[in-house]
Amino acid sequence: MKIKISPLDRLFSQFIRLRAMKRVGGCERCLTSKNDIQKEDGSILSAWQQLDCAHFHGRGSQSVRHDEDNAIGACGACHMYLDSHPVEKVEFFRQGLGQERFDMLQCRARTPAKYIDKVAIGLYLKLKISELEK
Repeated sequence: MKIKISPLDRLFSQFIRLRAMKRVGGCERCLTSKNDIQKEDGSILSAWQQLDCAHFHGRGSQSVRHDEDNAIGACGACHMYLDSHPVEKVEFFRQGLGQERFDMLQCRARTPAKYIDKVAIGLYLKLKISELEK
């Protein structure tokens, strides 16, 4: 069964990957830089499109599904590594966020997702993407 990816998921993923490019120029775990690539057909694969949006809390935690603290831009190898090494994944996010922000993310993840305003999140993400693209 294929996972349904909403337009908001796509927008969030784009934001996280663009943010990674702005922060470190590529993967936020291994720090491998990414550059635009010209394909054989002449089209360009942007550097940010070569990254994955790697979530700490997965799809089951809808309250933090589109939370900036819950995701990083990572190369495919680092994304797979973190997902298959849960202890190291916890430590990576704890170190990256700091203990207080990590604890707050954990609290938000345990909060029911009844009243998430997806329209407001979408507007916020569009604004942040436009700032990153400047």
